[in-house]
Amino acid sequence: MGTKKNFVIDTNVILHDYNCLKNFQENDVYLPIVVLEELDKFKKGNEQINYNAREFVRELDQITDESLFTKGASLGPGLGKLFIFARDVKAPKVKHSFPEHKPDHQILAVAETLTDEYTDMKTILVSKDVNLRMKARSIGLYAEDYITDKVVNAEIFDDSHKIFEGIDPTLIDRIYSSHDGIDLSEFEFAKDILPNECFILKSDRSTVLARYNPFTKTVGKVNKVKSAGIEPRNAEQTFALEVLNDPNIKLVALTGKAGTGKTLLALAAALSNILTYKQILLARPVVALSNKDIGFLPGDAKEKVAPYMQPLFDNLNVIKRQYSSNSNEAKRLDEMLKNEQLVIEALAFIRGRSLSEMYCIIDEAQNLTPNEIKTIITRAGEGTKMVFTGDIQQIDQPYLDSHSNGLVYMIDKMKDQKLFAHVNLIKGERSELSELASNLM
Repeated sequence: MGTKKNFVIDTNVILHDYNCLKNFQENDVYLPIVVLEELDKFKKGNEQINYNAREFVRELDQITDESLFTKGASLGPGLGKLFIFARDVKAPKVKHSFPEHKPDHQILAVAETLTDEYTDMKTILVSKDVNLRMKARSIGLYAEDYITDKVVNAEIFDDSHKIFEGIDPTLIDRIYSSHDGIDLSEFEFAKDILPNECFILKSDRSTVLARYNPFTKTVGKVNKVKSAGIEPRNAEQTFALEVLNDPNIKLVALTGKAGTGKTLLALAAALSNILTYKQILLARPVVALSNKDIGFLPGDAKEKVAPYMQPLFDNLNVIKRQYSSNSNEAKRLDEMLKNEQLVIEALAFIRGRSLSEMYCIIDEAQNLTPNEIKTIITRAGEGTKMVFTGDIQQIDQPYLDSHSNGLVYMIDKMKDQKLFAHVNLIKGERSELSELASNLM
């Protein structure tokens, strides 16, 4: 068997990444005609999958080679060929095991046909749908997930922060007394530290919360500070506010389970820095529950998505409760909402906007694909800070997991950049009951 392979692409791979055709190297790619029919259903709409469907069709339209349906059209230098598979197939295994006439089974039939025709080449079905992959394997076909944008090392989300023990106490004393911090080269662990990483230093007599500042190349003390009336309750939250309040850090990721304070801390930091930014934008993707399309809900677009935005308003109310109802601070928050200096809306509504001089908080970012995250970040204009929050163990999108969602992909790609910081929150602070449920259920 040669090294060159045939890949049959499922519709969900294209909806996940419209540039997927460029990621199969020298191998040939087969696109069942039923996939094009399914893409046609997704072309209208404002969600990322609708955008991906339109972009893929536009890319396909650029390939005008008539051999696309016969001998295949070249995908470019170093790449294989693209075939549109539109002919009738026999596929006895598929028809015997899955007689129902549906798109998934038609895609399987193409994979079986190619497997039978190219006995000297490996034919692989590529799908984000685990059930379809199981069906393929049940009749002896090869099937794989689309893993181009998967993150291999997701263990970084198991720990909250690093702790370095046995530190020279004089170094810790100097950190406490120094306003500018101490040069990183004075520490033995220098090679193990990422830009803007926060950690705890311990000696036999003292402890300090610290952060490596890549702009000054120094290790400095992290102070426990309040933001918009919210005080950090543990070291992780203290680290989070440290990077959220630093204007030099333009991109922040906060991860952690429910109740760790991710969104609340981000919003509190944004409000405490309102004089630096023209607007605060708090958004989240709309993920319909039980596969129910929100289009069937009553009201206009804003009214349809209002229930999905309620958790964001809940966090704002937590901050408002830090002040008396008649206080200037509480009135200021109401005025910000009224004047749209503080905007809470669905993520789909920011498509196409240029986000300049804004503090943007994207909640539930684990439900975004890598391409969606990239699209959002590339909207950032001058003076904008972006914060992505999410729990990689609570993913509501059917074709994403803890290794392939956009949040972990962003963290993996950005971890060595000085404009980026990541803090993983472990300890729940919502309530004793919430923490107990998160740990045991």
